Amino acid sequence: AANKINLIPQDFFAELCEQIIHHLNHKIPGVNTAELCQRIQTSGIEIDIGDLAKIANILSFLFSTAARNNLSTDELVTTLGSAVSTLPKHALQVIRHVWNEQGKSITASEDARNVATMGQFVDMKWKLGVAMSSDTCRSLKYPYVTVTLTVADPSGQITDKSFEMTIPQFKNFFRQFKEIASVLETV
Repeated sequence: AANKINLIPQDFFAELCEQIIHHLNHKIPGVNTAELCQRIQTSGIEIDIGDLAKIANILSFLFSTAARNNLSTDELVTTLGSAVSTLPKHALQVIRHVWNEQGKSITASEDARNVATMGQFVDMKWKLGVAMSSDTCRSLKYPYVTVTLTVADPSGQITDKSFEMTIPQFKNFFRQFKEIASVLETV
């Protein structure tokens, strides 16, 4: 992972670190590595989204462990310097700066950690479509609903999950959401 970190420009690496800190502080539901990866690739850097996700997981583990152990900036950098000699110098500088500025704000409450381990619902989008025809059938005229759920997994990676439903399935789905909303209002 250290050689992949070397590919990431310092400003993008700093943005990744700050997003992770915000996620650990529960200010944002997760780190959108897909969007960040696309921006890095647009700037001319060849990096795979899987590699960026691994780097985000490593940094998340690093910052949460440092917060749990109440490490100062110097303790963190010293530990990193002795344990990871292959970490690029610019990455150590960014980690030092981000931890010095925002590291102490990470909350380590038990409730926050339990919520983070379950993942989090971020957004839902839906659209209505009609299949007009296909290679095997000339006239379908079959309506369907495509639902895209945006979720942040426990490590903070934001992903989209899409599925299609028939109109009766969507009506049942909608009815269940209304039941959930009415139960939540009573709490």
